[in-house]
Amino acid sequence: MLKTLRDAFKVKDIRERMLFTFLMLLVVRFGSQLPVPGVDRNYLANWFANQTGDAFNFFSAFTGGSFEKMSIFALNITPYITSSIIMQLLTIAIPALEEMHKDGEEGRKKITAITRYVTVGLALTESLAMTIGFGRQGLIPDMNFLTGLTVIAAMTAGSTFLMWIGEQITEHGVGNGISIVLMINILSRVPADMASLYESFIKGKTLAKGVLAGVIILAVIIITIVLVILLSDATRRIPVQYAKKMQGRKMVGGQSTFIPLKVNTAGVIPVIFASSLLSMPSMIAAFAGISQDGVGGKIIASLSQNNWFSPSKPIYSIGLIIYIALIIAFAYFYTSITFNPIEVADNMKKQGGFIPGIRPGKPTSDYLNKILNYIVLIGALGLTVVVLIPIFFNGVFGAYVSFGGTSIIIIVGVVLETIKQIESQMVVRNYRGFLSE
Repeated sequence: MLKTLRDAFKVKDIRERMLFTFLMLLVVRFGSQLPVPGVDRNYLANWFANQTGDAFNFFSAFTGGSFEKMSIFALNITPYITSSIIMQLLTIAIPALEEMHKDGEEGRKKITAITRYVTVGLALTESLAMTIGFGRQGLIPDMNFLTGLTVIAAMTAGSTFLMWIGEQITEHGVGNGISIVLMINILSRVPADMASLYESFIKGKTLAKGVLAGVIILAVIIITIVLVILLSDATRRIPVQYAKKMQGRKMVGGQSTFIPLKVNTAGVIPVIFASSLLSMPSMIAAFAGISQDGVGGKIIASLSQNNWFSPSKPIYSIGLIIYIALIIAFAYFYTSITFNPIEVADNMKKQGGFIPGIRPGKPTSDYLNKILNYIVLIGALGLTVVVLIPIFFNGVFGAYVSFGGTSIIIIVGVVLETIKQIESQMVVRNYRGFLSE
């Protein structure tokens, strides 16, 4: 990786793209420190400290702490992520959007434009809800119409500006801009988490215990990263053979290729969906001021990741089973809407392609569906293991960190994607082809 970056800096165009990306990320982190006018920045920090669940901690980790500080980037790019997921689902459900998706570059531009409008709408709705929900409770000391309007406008504009920065990075920088912005937000919390682990397990301990704790923490992080890399790169290659055919006086075709089916087809989406769904009851209870006592409180507590694997409260780990089931279910669901075996089989048949030993048409789609169901289960279980490693150490040893398995998957995935893009750009610029021979 370091060699790739060193070689990339030697190419002027790539160097300029990397510097542009770096400058944009500086703007992101600077904006995360600018407060929204008219708000009490300490209100949400104190409110977070009084929360026992992890509903808002998940959101705070994705915003890089901007939400707690009530900066102009408090909503961050979460409205854009939500908008993108909504548009992906609607593309399957609405025929007009599906036609746009199949219409090539022009159709995708239209979908992108709609996604932007939905993002602004979601940001406006979320900022309005926060202003109304928290405003009179102490977030806005001098609450009035003008102040409320200013807060709504600042938060909506901040989220929209971040969306624009992400698109500029994609166009003029390196990697996927939205993913890189999300990654830098998560990475901004890592130093504080490392300091927290040091305070809890190393500081004040004997030399032997401190070294042992440090080695275990480092080993867990390395093992998790290795598992994520293996999960991200693992593919099942389905061989495809194309029949020879006459075109004019020439015999064409006959080449062999393969269909790469990723083991972790859905990426981190199932984890985000499952975490968001489990966080919803706790979030509603926090807003509504529902007591944590009683049967309802115990059910909500069992859905909180902070209570799983706890030796003192083993009954709360029941929520873990629901969590695992949701990850597997969402993995199958998301894969089903992003990969269509029937469509792939039909395209292969039209182009004269076939899987050796499998007849074209329905037998091919059935075969692909069978393979897909098998590898999606493996990918979902691997994803679950990665996500549960930090939760296990949090429950058993109290090693709470804001970056969990989800964050590590995002960071590693974005880094690998960016490195591959840089390498491909270098190959394009250095490739001379047969003309040089």
